[in-house]
Amino acid sequence: IKILTQIQSRQGIDGHAVGDADMVGAVIADGRVCVQVFFFRNGQSFGNRSFFPTHTEDMGMGEILATFLAQFYRDKHIPPEILVNARPQECEVLEEALSELAGRKVGVTVPQRGARKGIMDLVVTNAQEALQRHLLQKQDDEAALAKMADLFGMDRLPERIEIYDNSHTGGSYMVGAMVVAGREGFIKKAYRKFNIRDAAASDDYGMMREVMRRRFAKVDLDHDAHFPDLLLIDGGAGQLRVVREELERLGLFDRLVVVGISKGEDRNAGREKFFVPGKEMFQLPINDPTLQYLQRLRDEAHRFAIGRHRRKRSAAMTASALDDIPGIGGARKKALLHHFGSRAEVEGATLDSLMQVPGISRATAQNIYDYFHG
Repeated sequence: IKILTQIQSRQGIDGHAVGDADMVGAVIADGRVCVQVFFFRNGQSFGNRSFFPTHTEDMGMGEILATFLAQFYRDKHIPPEILVNARPQECEVLEEALSELAGRKVGVTVPQRGARKGIMDLVVTNAQEALQRHLLQKQDDEAALAKMADLFGMDRLPERIEIYDNSHTGGSYMVGAMVVAGREGFIKKAYRKFNIRDAAASDDYGMMREVMRRRFAKVDLDHDAHFPDLLLIDGGAGQLRVVREELERLGLFDRLVVVGISKGEDRNAGREKFFVPGKEMFQLPINDPTLQYLQRLRDEAHRFAIGRHRRKRSAAMTASALDDIPGIGGARKKALLHHFGSRAEVEGATLDSLMQVPGISRATAQNIYDYFHG
């Protein structure tokens, strides 16, 4: 009821008072920082996002905001105005840098009164609530990490966890995925995909062997700052066996902990089976917070693997359908997909509708039509 009431009250935000601007509110609690960004375009709210910068222990609010804004807008659209809840350090220099990036004047101001001040108060409240949720989640994760380390026989909490999953459709478009997590959560910039090149079609064990080989073959233990403490493998005893064999061949198996996670007979979440070398298979109670933490890690790897697989499959399907048509290069293919929305719509298009696409002449339209209709 409280959340619904907040949502209903926020529908009354007078975006016209903001216009075309971003509102950025930062808060600090228990040594942690949350920066909340609300996006307004032409008087309409386009949502908000929370960010939790790290390495801010010795920084004041002004320095935190200045650093965040400089990094955040390095590769994003910069609105004419950025409204903040505190004045950033060296604000004039920041405005000059943002104006140069945007190619026009950008102002960074602190609202003092009126509707804008009221909305900024809401942004700050959002940031405070988001930070409290983040801190509670971090406490839960720390407890889960501690229990997980004990469960898997580790002598300390893992600093780097790598989770692996594979995806394919009937042996086609095979992709391996590596997701990375640490004490602060997922480390998305460290994610990695592997386009499977050597494994036979539908050979899940071969895929995992190839992923392990390509991930660890060139590891230098003396200089690798990103060597994991723990590997979580999406799979049961068979997958764990091939991972162990490959790591033993590379002389690395004794340097880390490897755990296989498989779903139960009905593939229902909560019935996961855990396989650790030298131990009997075991399961955790369905409401165990450690199980839920491990599920979150496994599900992220699955999401990443499926996403990369679908992109590869989509690109291959589009390429095979359009790239072989005479006279169709990258620009015309892009124009066709932009106009019709999908390859299937291009295939079913009439000659007249094909001629409506910018850059498609009658002769080219005829080529496309003939290609799909014989």
